[in-house]
Amino acid sequence: MSHQVLARKWRPREFASLAGQEHVVRALTHALQTGRIHHAYLFTGTRGVGKTSIARILAKALNCEVGVGPTPCGRCSACVGIDSGRFPDYIEMDAASNRGVDEMAQLLDAAVYAPVAGRTKVYVIDEVHMLSTHAFNAMLKTLEEPPAHVVFVLATTDAQKVPITVLSRCLQFSLKNMAPATIAARLVEVLEAEGIAFEPEALDEIGRAAAGSMRDALSLLDQAIAHGAGVVVAASVREMIGVADRGEVGALINALVAGEGPALMARAEAMVDQGVAPERTLEALAALVHRIALAQVGAVSTDDAMSAQVNTWAAQVAPEDLQVWWQIAIQGGRDLPWAPDPASGLTMTLLRMLAFRPGQPDTGRLNPPTSAPASRAIPSSAPAAVAATVEAPIEAPAKISAKIPAIAVQTSSQFAGDWPALARVLTLSGIARQCVDRSSLVSFDHDGFVLRAPIRAMTEAPLVAKIRDALTAHFGRPIRVSILSGEVEGPTVAGIDSAEQAQRLSQAQAVIQADPFVQALIQDFGAQIVPGSVQPTL
Repeated sequence: MSHQVLARKWRPREFASLAGQEHVVRALTHALQTGRIHHAYLFTGTRGVGKTSIARILAKALNCEVGVGPTPCGRCSACVGIDSGRFPDYIEMDAASNRGVDEMAQLLDAAVYAPVAGRTKVYVIDEVHMLSTHAFNAMLKTLEEPPAHVVFVLATTDAQKVPITVLSRCLQFSLKNMAPATIAARLVEVLEAEGIAFEPEALDEIGRAAAGSMRDALSLLDQAIAHGAGVVVAASVREMIGVADRGEVGALINALVAGEGPALMARAEAMVDQGVAPERTLEALAALVHRIALAQVGAVSTDDAMSAQVNTWAAQVAPEDLQVWWQIAIQGGRDLPWAPDPASGLTMTLLRMLAFRPGQPDTGRLNPPTSAPASRAIPSSAPAAVAATVEAPIEAPAKISAKIPAIAVQTSSQFAGDWPALARVLTLSGIARQCVDRSSLVSFDHDGFVLRAPIRAMTEAPLVAKIRDALTAHFGRPIRVSILSGEVEGPTVAGIDSAEQAQRLSQAQAVIQADPFVQALIQDFGAQIVPGSVQPTL
């Protein structure tokens, strides 16, 4: 078999081809140029970020027949031998399978002898945190004062398990997880060199799925080439790794923004039918919500096909909505193992997003004129096509004739059982405000309240403490608070506000429909009221 997997074929063989670890490359390059070589290095980082690759490049730089320097030739017997794993003075040891004191003693006994073929012996101990305590103790003295011809390179994915006595003897470098954009750029180089056609969006998907590991990305790329019959296309990659299409995730956001439950459920069921794992859907949804939130504060610099839509969502969705959606998506992902099945866990999470939304301010809409509507008249010479639809959102007049009963606000230190009225006057904000607005009263006595919140995130201790402090300040005496999670029963501030809003909206729509000017536009020009544009003013 002549085929070599991409992860091995494209393993970095010099510092110049090492992507995403510029801080390590810069330090090692300077050390090799000035001859300030440390006797022990510790490389930490997750899988596939280049720990052993850097160790091999360092070994070549120290043993290259051309001379010590940051750019080994790659052609001499030392460089070729190290790349192929056949150089006698380059020793790689897997601590996971050689973790005992006997194996360590054998390695240290051999270290005292001079190099056989090169100028420096390089010992690489991978997953060094797997060594036993006795093995660590055995290597301490040699690690502190090794022979002049020996360099130790330790690599680990869990630096916290390495004893401090070992850490103090090493020059430590923390390798970073690679950004999806960095991974995608490297994959472009690989595919262009291999002569394989690809779609950039497919590489973006692989870059995100690799979770910071270049080796994982190259393995996924190999799989994508096979899955796509020699080409790498986005649809094939998404099907292969089970991730959600960004357009489908965007459709979920649209349904949430519009408050359309049937459309939201239809989209979710379609994604499940397409084989997209519910946890992947929630991850993609949380990532998109995060991007929208960044756009609201002007922190998004990427420019892709979704940028315009992200900016539109950023203008439409209130920041507090995004925070609730983010929290629910993250918590829903954690709760999926407890759901009867993943699909129902996904749909209930989406319904929770739809149900628990802070009130949205009515900003940016056009108020109807209070005098004669001359400024809104359509010129008689205007083409019929232009006047076919009323495009501007129309609001109802500020005064509504029907009376909506208001809740009497409680301000005394006595409580008569009207939880929504009490919740309104508590000095709270953020998620604590959302909790009391969406919670119902289970029971109460002189010194305590038991509430029921709709999601488990609202029962966490710091949140309960804020509500307890607010109640204590309101009543002027210590108050106990307990919050249960489950289906809310009884009146809530959010439920009352929702009912009032629905009533105001219904009345506003009736007022607009009966407005003589609107009726004239509809009859004379075939105009129509834009769905969803009618909003009552407070």
